[in-house]
Amino acid sequence: MNNVPHKVLLPRWIFEQAEGDRDEIKRLVLEYMKRYPNYRIIQVNGSFAVCERLGGLI
Repeated sequence: MNNVPHKVLLPRWIFEQAEGDRDEIKRLVLEYMKRYPNYRIIQVNGSFAVCERLGGLI
C-alpha cells in the first residue's frame, strides 16, 4: 500500500514570528508538528507541511 502524502496547514503565526528566518521557521514548524505525533514532515510547501503518516489507522 502506497503512503499518500498529507498536508497540514501551518498557522500564520509561525511565519510572522520567524520573520523570514529559515532556521526559525524550521524550528517553529518542528515544534508545532509535535501535535501530530504520527506525522513525519517531508517538506514545507508554502503554508503547508507535507507529511507522511506513520503507524496505525488514526
